[in-house]
Amino acid sequence: MIGIDAVILLSGGLDSATAAAIAKQQGFQLHALSFRYGQRHEREIEAAKKLVEFLKAKTHRVTDFDLRAIGGSALTDQIEVPKGRSTKEMTDGIPVTYVPARNTIFLAFALALAERIEAGDIFFGANQLDYSGYPDCREEYIRAFETMANLATKAGVEGKLRVNIHVPLIEMTKAQIIRKGVELGINYGLTWSCYDPVPDGRACGLCDSCQLRLKGFKEAGLDDPIAYAGF
Repeated sequence: MIGIDAVILLSGGLDSATAAAIAKQQGFQLHALSFRYGQRHEREIEAAKKLVEFLKAKTHRVTDFDLRAIGGSALTDQIEVPKGRSTKEMTDGIPVTYVPARNTIFLAFALALAERIEAGDIFFGANQLDYSGYPDCREEYIRAFETMANLATKAGVEGKLRVNIHVPLIEMTKAQIIRKGVELGINYGLTWSCYDPVPDGRACGLCDSCQLRLKGFKEAGLDDPIAYAGF
């Protein structure tokens, strides 16, 4: 396994950082892929760059496209990011922070890069336990995309390359993810999760993403190393 290339979807968040660390532990050379897609929390790109250096990734590409042209999400449109929601509210339906087809777009870019560099492995930090109800974070979606990926590429049709999409966090709670990352030496102070940072650069502490992150650290018995507004 040592030295085999893998494409890593690296948002700069806690989950993607942990998935990348797992890939590195398994002996893959990391080709990180991040996206500047018009998200209001573009701060995550800087986090991704720091993680690339920390993890000693082989390459890092930041791809630019603008999903604000499509809109329909609190992350890419003039829609307020929900704050202070209860656990029940967060797990009841698909939230307005869902970005239409975002993970399908991300995985399509990852597939293109994987074919380009002849890598058969893509790592994606999707999680279907402690997550905000996004349909494109489910195992059945991942496997459907993987099937499509192996029908859609020149390398796949010619039998030269089979793409495997690894989702090592898919059945882990946020606390389990954090414990795994700590075990692997991840510096979570480099990561970013907040959807709606305050003007001074701190995380809001109240959006769904912040709340899930804080809950995970609390359940893991650890302190979250990033700064939050009002804490």
